Amino acid sequence: MNKKEGKEKKVAFHTLGCKLNFSETSTISRLFKDNGFDIVNFNSNADIYVINTCSVTGQADKKCKQAIKKIQHKNPFAYIAVVGCYAQLKASEIAENLGVDLVLGTNEKFNILNYIDDLTKNEETKVYSCAIDAVDRFDSSHSEADRTRSFLKVQDGCDYTCSYCTIPLARGKSRNKKITDLVYEASKIAHSGIKEIILTGVNIGDFGKSTNETFFDLIQALEKVKGIERIRISSIEPNLLKDEIIEYVSKSKKILNHFHIPLQSGCNKILAKMQRRYNRELFQSRIEKIKQLMPDAFIGVDVIVGFPGETNEDFEDTHQFLQAIDASFYHVFSYSERSNTKSANFKDKVPQRFIHQRSKILHELAEKKQNIFYQQNIGAKAQVLFESNKKDERMFGFTENYIKVEIPFNHRLIGEVKPVRLINLSESGNVHAEML
Repeated sequence: MNKKEGKEKKVAFHTLGCKLNFSETSTISRLFKDNGFDIVNFNSNADIYVINTCSVTGQADKKCKQAIKKIQHKNPFAYIAVVGCYAQLKASEIAENLGVDLVLGTNEKFNILNYIDDLTKNEETKVYSCAIDAVDRFDSSHSEADRTRSFLKVQDGCDYTCSYCTIPLARGKSRNKKITDLVYEASKIAHSGIKEIILTGVNIGDFGKSTNETFFDLIQALEKVKGIERIRISSIEPNLLKDEIIEYVSKSKKILNHFHIPLQSGCNKILAKMQRRYNRELFQSRIEKIKQLMPDAFIGVDVIVGFPGETNEDFEDTHQFLQAIDASFYHVFSYSERSNTKSANFKDKVPQRFIHQRSKILHELAEKKQNIFYQQNIGAKAQVLFESNKKDERMFGFTENYIKVEIPFNHRLIGEVKPVRLINLSESGNVHAEML
């Protein structure tokens, strides 16, 4: 579709899943904008709706179907395109949803405009999705919707074979652009006035396989980008979080003391069944190394409950481990069986009532850990990047170590990094701060 044909047409986007998906949606939206489309809110009437999907859990698949039904109910004549991981894994399943016009897999989604002749609804769903083994391109992406920070895609795909995970089947092998290209993209982000970038990908610690570089090389290069004041590292595997990275971050003036490290289980037996590439002793050593050099660092940890074969004793092993380590918050996920994974064929499935009970216990622990971390920081000085969102005449922002603060709204502070003192916990679970 050329720019003339797309002029004055409205497009809406809906993103499911991870920060990487949000980064990619933002890039795809700019393609439409450059071709004359007006971008509107997903709840508004549009000529075309684009759903960028996730397929990590069954719930993600369900949310995609719900979004499709919502569009059909609100605007039955709208053109609907579904792209992303779910589209790659289960294109035929999506095509069975009455009203979907276009399904694009991993290799095709960034060429979406080439697959749309006009916005007339198709009698049959058009599906374009190559075999995942053929996926080898890297499409650069970064988000711009939030003018204070940008998610910068630095890596895609995964070469790991965790027994429960569909991501390698949905995104292909690990790959990336050269560091020089990513530095150029970061410079463009800085030129737009955005002060913080979050490095995103599927397995960012594995960065450099396709370019003979390393993640350590990348962060050193990005720190030199003028205009970018803050850099956050998103989820990184514990076996790839090397001492040199931790030591560099501890001395860095830009890379923030905020880590997100997937554990998945605190029981070595379950970690082995998951085919994770570490044991809990290695994980604990990473936590201890971080806290040794950065006592006030925020450490978020991913945990899965209810993996096949997880007994009450195994769960208690995980529970006690999570109580003991010095983490700041736990992201708790219930095991979701995915087709074409090894764990789908494992015996000893955990009943849902047990999964629910275990999830509740860890969610309570997560809240307790975050509260303790916040309390430990009360009275401290911090630098906060303030956001544009506003609620009840309050505005919000995050400290370097990922504490969410709130102050009375002041539009002049939006997008600015300012010093504050943390005062006390708010009723909403954030931290009240005063300007310095």
